[in-house]
Amino acid sequence: MAGPAVMEVTHEAGVEHRVAFDLAELTRMYDFSGRTVAITGGAGILGSEIAGALAGCGAQVAILDVNPEAGKAAVERMGEQGEHVSVFQCDVLNRDSVAQTAQEVVGRLGGLDCLVNGAGGNKPQATTGSELKFFDLPADALRWVFELNILGTILPSQAFGKIMAAQGYGTILNISSMNSFRPLTRIPAYSAAKAAVSNFTQWLAVHMAQEYSPKIRVNAVAPGFFLTDQNRFLLLDKETGELSARGKSIISHTPMARFGEPGDLFGAVLWLLSPASEFVTGVVVPVDGGFSAFSGV
Repeated sequence: MAGPAVMEVTHEAGVEHRVAFDLAELTRMYDFSGRTVAITGGAGILGSEIAGALAGCGAQVAILDVNPEAGKAAVERMGEQGEHVSVFQCDVLNRDSVAQTAQEVVGRLGGLDCLVNGAGGNKPQATTGSELKFFDLPADALRWVFELNILGTILPSQAFGKIMAAQGYGTILNISSMNSFRPLTRIPAYSAAKAAVSNFTQWLAVHMAQEYSPKIRVNAVAPGFFLTDQNRFLLLDKETGELSARGKSIISHTPMARFGEPGDLFGAVLWLLSPASEFVTGVVVPVDGGFSAFSGV
């Protein structure tokens, strides 16, 4: 086994400090054995991939989804990693459902260390285009998108955050979006809701650290463009399966020239959930292939 690596740091005043880093300890930071992670929307494409990655790192994972059958199907796709994943039915827009599920997770899995708020999405009825103008978007569709994304983040943060406050530690990771950095055309409710998720992430990070414990951290990742069930109708032509005009525009504005794959999120997610980021709270990390850095010229 490798011994400690030593880094020498010389300050301007001429005082030299030697700081030793234990390489084995750095490796253990990403070992989630003995930790329990709850993931809302865990049956979705991104949520289930994150669940599988965490299970592969040793975590006990609780998939929370309004559709438990979809959750069970996701677990089956994981193979051996699925042995560390349990499925709980949970409606993230129902306070009682979320509170009850939080207690069930702790009771069945023996504790709680992390919450990933992965529930969210968009729908065609809240999207402008040739069929629906902005002025005609139905209120119920707008309300559905906004509530799923922002209330679906706040309510689980209340229920699971209360457990973290009582025990004095825990980590919450929200799933924001590129829309939180700059609103995209055609999806007003989704853009506004994800901007709210980023704002709430910062607010909750300060609140939990100041009011309860500095060992409770709250951060977010902001995925760029990943093909999911919610956005496929916007990015691909339904008839041909080729890129739509919107999909081509996105690729042309992404320096890495591709859509994201679920695995592209793993590094940021594991870092923000692990002790490796123990002095990081209130940040929103883009995982976007450079989209947010590119001006278009």
